[in-house]
Amino acid sequence: MKRNQWLVIFIGTIVLGVLGLIVKESFSGKGVADYQDQFEEIGYFRNENNTGPILRVYAYRTQVEDPEVLKSFADLLPHTKYGRTIVFFVAESWKGTVVLSPESPYFPESLRSHIFSKYEKAPMGEQQLELLSP
Repeated sequence: MKRNQWLVIFIGTIVLGVLGLIVKESFSGKGVADYQDQFEEIGYFRNENNTGPILRVYAYRTQVEDPEVLKSFADLLPHTKYGRTIVFFVAESWKGTVVLSPESPYFPESLRSHIFSKYEKAPMGEQQLELLSP
């Protein structure tokens, strides 16, 4: 009987340890708030279609040009299954807000020379970061 009691305590300790690791990893990941000092949202558009594909278009002003950082930030933004999320990264030389539209190219022509990167998450979750030359 004593041996079974030790076995239950041993297995219980392992299960609690694994659960502790799962909880720790769940709350220690990066979020959009971790990037707030590097990215400033200057424009946002979301179509009003709640029954079909949802289109989200963002414009962020930043000085960060590292593709890995841009992609990791854009991956954290909301995305809906069968919808599209498009993020434009704008150089800090642009000093205003942007009115985005649902039609391509999504932004005013005056902004084209300030955009240096475009990220797109397609309907089935495919991700693509495109570096543009202004």
